[in-house]
Amino acid sequence: MNGADTAWIIVATALVLFMTLPGLALFYGGLVRARNVLSVFMHCYAIACAMSVAWLAFGYSIAFGSGGSGLWGGLDKMFLSGVTADSLSGTLPEVLFFAFQMTFAIITPALIVGAYVERANFAFVLTFSTLWMLLCYAPVVHWIWGGGILADGGIFGETGARDFAGGIVVHETAGLAALVIAVMLGARRNQKTPPHNPGYVMIGAAMLWVGWFGFNGGSQLAADGGAAMALTVTHISAATASLSWALWERIKYGKSSLVGLVTGTIAGLASITPASGFVGPVEALLIGAVAGILCQEAVKVIRNLLKIDDTLDVFAVHGVGGIFGTIMIAVFGQGTFAAQLGSIAIVGVFTVVVTVALVFVVKSIFALRVDEETETTGLDLAQHGERAYDMSS
Repeated sequence: MNGADTAWIIVATALVLFMTLPGLALFYGGLVRARNVLSVFMHCYAIACAMSVAWLAFGYSIAFGSGGSGLWGGLDKMFLSGVTADSLSGTLPEVLFFAFQMTFAIITPALIVGAYVERANFAFVLTFSTLWMLLCYAPVVHWIWGGGILADGGIFGETGARDFAGGIVVHETAGLAALVIAVMLGARRNQKTPPHNPGYVMIGAAMLWVGWFGFNGGSQLAADGGAAMALTVTHISAATASLSWALWERIKYGKSSLVGLVTGTIAGLASITPASGFVGPVEALLIGAVAGILCQEAVKVIRNLLKIDDTLDVFAVHGVGGIFGTIMIAVFGQGTFAAQLGSIAIVGVFTVVVTVALVFVVKSIFALRVDEETETTGLDLAQHGERAYDMSS
């Protein structure tokens, strides 16, 4: 065990949890109508709790167990069977590696929340999120990070998929699942209400930015120069994408918005995530500059051309950003195009199939969407018996 590595990953684990609670909750909560803000908080918080238990029970074993098929890790480590305080994963206590990866298993299904806010039934949300994490996210983790079929020595040969911190594993899977659910759920009845609290959005984005240092820097799993470089390029990409998004808004609409600026931040963070262990500051500058414009145009395509109500633009920002960053690894010569594009395609098809199947299964048990009256009056009071603001707001 290395004490410095252990100390850093303890901090990184806390930072990644901070991304969901409270970062993502505030970012998403500020974008919805005031009468739905508590439901967004409830979704993020409850998902964090449920994923923690599910990761302990089965998720960690599926992702990082010793199963030899390359498709999943098996169940030999369910409930951390055989893992003690003295067990090691590289230079780290294995229980710390478990906890660090648990925070990724929390935020990935929580990202999907942005696709169905203001109209999804809470029971459906919690059940679907749990099953999706176990049956979609955890197997993909094994394929790429657990030595599975897409890793080095897998189906793409000696050089497998390069995904440092989750462009495919986190952002592509969450983005595609969000798009699928948005299509199957249908659009909101009222899509014209502006964000009720852009201040929340900015505060949440700022928390995500800070937490992302643990997300990407922690993925080095060591306290060394690689972690420092990952943290640095993460910051550069976020800053550059924020500016390019705001500038592109200014060129197109004559004004740059706060919500647009901080959405650009998230686009830059999502795009650098897979590449953060493979590129330097100049490459990060280029990735961020393109991401701010690319993801903004993707929002326009999803909303206006395809008419899909992915409410908070999960696919356009996270999905497109993560896929773009994954491809840029090969562009900069740090991976093969065959492995990068092939892995994107395989994971994409798998994610869509599993998501569609789970939606059908879960909605046969719990209603997928709230009724018209609940959607009109707001989910806070109808589903949770609480409200944060006057209903006239």
